[in-house]
Amino acid sequence: MYLLFDEAGKFMAGRVLSESDASAQVELDSGKRVKVKGANQLLRFESPAPAAFMAASAALSQEVELEMAWEFAPDEEFGFAELARDYFSAQASVQQQAAMLFTLFEAPHYFRRAGKGRFRKAGAEVIAQALAAIEKKKQMLAQIDQWAHELLAGHCPPAVRDQLYTILFKPDKNAAEYKAVVEAARSSQTAPLALLQKAGAIDSPYQFHWKRFALEYFSKGTGFGPLASPVLPQDLPLAQIDAFSIDDSATTEIDDALSVQGLGSGSVTLGIHIAAPALALQPGSEIDRIARERLSTVYMPGFKITMLPDALVQHFTLQEGRACPAVSLYVDIDEATLELRGSRTVLEQVPIAHNLRHDQLEHWVTPEWLQGQQAAEAPAVLQDLQPQLAFLHRLACALKERREVLRGKPETFNRPDYNFRLRDVQGDVPMGNETVDISTRQRGAPLDLIVAEAMILANSSWGAWLAELGVPGIYRSQASLAPGVKVRMGTRAAPHAGIGVKCYAWSTSPLRRYTDMVNQWQIIACVRHGSTAALAAPFKPKDAQLLAIISSFEDAYSAYNAHQGAMERYWTLQYIMQNGIADLPATVFKDNMVRADALPLVLPVLGAQGLPRGARVMVRLGLPDLITLDINGTVVERLDAAQPDAANAGLPDEADDEVGGPIALAIDLADAGQDVVADAPMQAVPTHNPD
Repeated sequence: MYLLFDEAGKFMAGRVLSESDASAQVELDSGKRVKVKGANQLLRFESPAPAAFMAASAALSQEVELEMAWEFAPDEEFGFAELARDYFSAQASVQQQAAMLFTLFEAPHYFRRAGKGRFRKAGAEVIAQALAAIEKKKQMLAQIDQWAHELLAGHCPPAVRDQLYTILFKPDKNAAEYKAVVEAARSSQTAPLALLQKAGAIDSPYQFHWKRFALEYFSKGTGFGPLASPVLPQDLPLAQIDAFSIDDSATTEIDDALSVQGLGSGSVTLGIHIAAPALALQPGSEIDRIARERLSTVYMPGFKITMLPDALVQHFTLQEGRACPAVSLYVDIDEATLELRGSRTVLEQVPIAHNLRHDQLEHWVTPEWLQGQQAAEAPAVLQDLQPQLAFLHRLACALKERREVLRGKPETFNRPDYNFRLRDVQGDVPMGNETVDISTRQRGAPLDLIVAEAMILANSSWGAWLAELGVPGIYRSQASLAPGVKVRMGTRAAPHAGIGVKCYAWSTSPLRRYTDMVNQWQIIACVRHGSTAALAAPFKPKDAQLLAIISSFEDAYSAYNAHQGAMERYWTLQYIMQNGIADLPATVFKDNMVRADALPLVLPVLGAQGLPRGARVMVRLGLPDLITLDINGTVVERLDAAQPDAANAGLPDEADDEVGGPIALAIDLADAGQDVVADAPMQAVPTHNPD
């Protein structure tokens, strides 16, 4: 005797060995013995053997016409054997009963299961909907198969091309386009990206990188839409000074300006003036909500995405020829000793006399010119400002030396900054095929140093003031310069060993960084309320919002900097191709990695194994891949004598290539106009963000 039974939704058959009222012991063809409860026992038969019986029943079930079976089925609940007798004959065989069981079980759109071997037929409307869905699925599978074959043949279907970036980076795994790519990739044993490249899906490598980033972080677009204009403060006193800013020519968000009063009197007052959008914007406003979502301006060669709407930026940017709302830090300084005697913070309107552009003027502003030893005639604006710039440079050098004492070692500028300029950009976003110029700018130049030290002074002074009044802020700190000790963000003042200050709160770039906007709100509360500022400030001690802002900001800022680095690497590879560079001099810095001497490029090479750190070599370049941003090379010549000690002279310590310390430090110094950036392997050297 054989038994057909249901085992967890799967039909099985075997020989009955023994049985009781509640169960039966059944041996399967495999020899395995199972206990089958009475409720799961469906049919008993004498022949044929279980395997043949199951195969014959399955074949017969394919001949059952579902529509006719549905017509024969009663409206109430029924068993499969009952319907078999109505459909086949009143003497339906066990084989026919099993065939009907299989048919009913495999057609849930016609028959709903009501228990073991029990069913109820579905309504006509439900069947129509189910059949339509089945037909739609059938057509979709056919479409997936067609698209997959096209991809395998090296052609990208338009529907897949339209969904390219979604498929690659934010896939809907139920979408037919995604399934077609997966199927083709599986069949060809090729990675999806490589498959799509071969099929010609990626027209522009630049658009590939840009749209990937935009899809992840600006899925709603980079525009702002209509926003109400902020109410500008009208009651601010007008400062009796002439301030000037120092920025790159491409900078539109001018956050900071400087002024100098009292030269020749023995007591000089340095003014550090920061654009003050926080005077008009309030936490929780619509514009604040947008700024908090973006958290920072995003920079890349030839393009940027601003944190704040351009119309609002134009209200607050420190534009020459007008008086601008500002938070001003005035520092009293002994003119002879350059000792700091005290400071005060004021909310005011500051007249901006000049917007100096260091890329146009820095070749004039040399240490010799600042000391009056250079005979060449500088532009009139520089001649007028020479005494102030000379004092500011002298002060900056003194401040830097004092920081280096706390830092424990001097700051070194072993590599230049790189500036990227794209020619003839059409539209808002580059197309990726523009001609790119890459120029160098030596770190620590006088104008850079002036701005850097002034911003460090402001950020450390305001950070200390917030702590003194018990007002929380957003601080950056670093416990030591030991390898792997990272810069961290928090709400309490703590030393920043990398910069060499007792505390450091980003406060000098509120137009382009949300943390600075938050700190500016807190500083304004300190100006207005003094000792009671902790009660009046928008963010109170232990405010969970500050921690949430820090967490979101760190994630966004890291992603933005990574994208900037990727885009700079893209344009570096374009520069190599556009200029037909086949060989370039480079310096070994770790294992088989070299750093180009005159380009912001790090790459792996063959033939560098065993060479000491600092060895200079000539590298023959391979072909760049603008999608993966990969390039490699081969050492073809040693350019220096094989003397490890000499080769290492002037190079940063090994720790300078660790991600934990200098890269984070570079972000802080970049804000102040300096860049001490260690290169991560296979990434371009990020240049400084324009102030």
